[in-house]
Amino acid sequence: MTSFLDTKLMHPRDQITLIISRIYKRGMTTTSGGNVSMIDDNGDIWVTPAGVDKGSLQPSDIMCVTREGKIIGPHKPSSEYPFHRAIYESRPDIKAVVHAHPPALVSFSIVRRIPNTNVISQARHICGPIGYAPYEVPGSKALGENIGKEFDKGFMAVIMENHGTVVGGSDLEDAFQRFETLEFCARSILFSKAIGLTNYLSDAQISEYESQFPALLPEMDQVEHPSEEREKRTDICRIVHRACDQGLMISSYGTVSVRLQGGDFLITPTNVPRWDLQPSDIVQIRDGHREKGKIPSRSVWLHQEIYNQFPNINSIILTQSPYLMAFGIARQTFDVRTIPESWIFLQDVPLMPFGSHFKGRTEIQAALSKGRPALLIENDSVLITGDKLLQTFDRLEVAEFSATSLIMGASIGELVPISDDQVEDLRRVFLIK
Repeated sequence: MTSFLDTKLMHPRDQITLIISRIYKRGMTTTSGGNVSMIDDNGDIWVTPAGVDKGSLQPSDIMCVTREGKIIGPHKPSSEYPFHRAIYESRPDIKAVVHAHPPALVSFSIVRRIPNTNVISQARHICGPIGYAPYEVPGSKALGENIGKEFDKGFMAVIMENHGTVVGGSDLEDAFQRFETLEFCARSILFSKAIGLTNYLSDAQISEYESQFPALLPEMDQVEHPSEEREKRTDICRIVHRACDQGLMISSYGTVSVRLQGGDFLITPTNVPRWDLQPSDIVQIRDGHREKGKIPSRSVWLHQEIYNQFPNINSIILTQSPYLMAFGIARQTFDVRTIPESWIFLQDVPLMPFGSHFKGRTEIQAALSKGRPALLIENDSVLITGDKLLQTFDRLEVAEFSATSLIMGASIGELVPISDDQVEDLRRVFLIK
């Protein structure tokens, strides 16, 4: 049975254990690398221990350093504890810190560059400008001073020269979201370079994106939750959590919706970290009204248009996964004529211009009207549609696997796609129009 957690109500030990586990399982740190901390209302700092396996860390392993300097717990605090303390001392608004050595961000640190987060629209808002701390010995006072100086400038994320990255947050969820989004940007940039040029959004394009969302739908007077609707809420949460586990969705972005009947549907909310999504967070949309007291995804209007226009579509996933987004950022054709399964599941995936997902534009609906179940939007997302939610998710997995193979294959040779004749054979055998 799926367990849905409200992380903000958890003890600091449990919050830290959960977040470091996510970081480790997603391949963003190693057994010995990385450290996470948070400061509580008493001024006590809770921090991961030194020399304990990040893959099997337990709440009882988390250390506490009180505001008076007393160390409580069975281990030594992380050797990087000094710079965590330096950040809290210089920035009272920061309540949590995440430091690790995720591969893509380390690649930027060792070539001494800062990733440009304008590759996707929401990243600039989430990550903010990125600081840069010159190299010093890990755990040293000098390193803490270098990092503290960057946070003094107002940065919430800092690249550590020949080391890794460190981010702060208003709480641990906020810090993790910033950390995950920044690594996602770094990976997408690197993958896009493997197949072409990296194209960035201008500040004006991002401002236009942020300003174009329509006013909120009106609230409904009352809402009913029949058993079938409750089951679909749970299904959405399970798929979202599965997508997060597999790197197909990040905390800060990802929208899933499921049709109820007619033009009514359920959709994920805005400003709720996807890892922690609960059934009660899901927003019901009925007769063009939203569930009272809840804010649906900002793309709710697009989902509504698709459900109204295409009665055969019963679920939609709009997300960002690093290999697929590489094609959107490089603005290269995503050719799924790789293996039969990829073409059967996805057919030909069109690349839509950035802005085609804005309200009032019809390019996406026109593309879907040709029977295509998936499309890519430049510097924004991949949109997948389907009958059942599990089918839609399966298509997303196949799409990301295909994109991964294409990017990996680019280093050894040019793609030799399935021929037109072979595609026609697939159409005939699998009854595809």
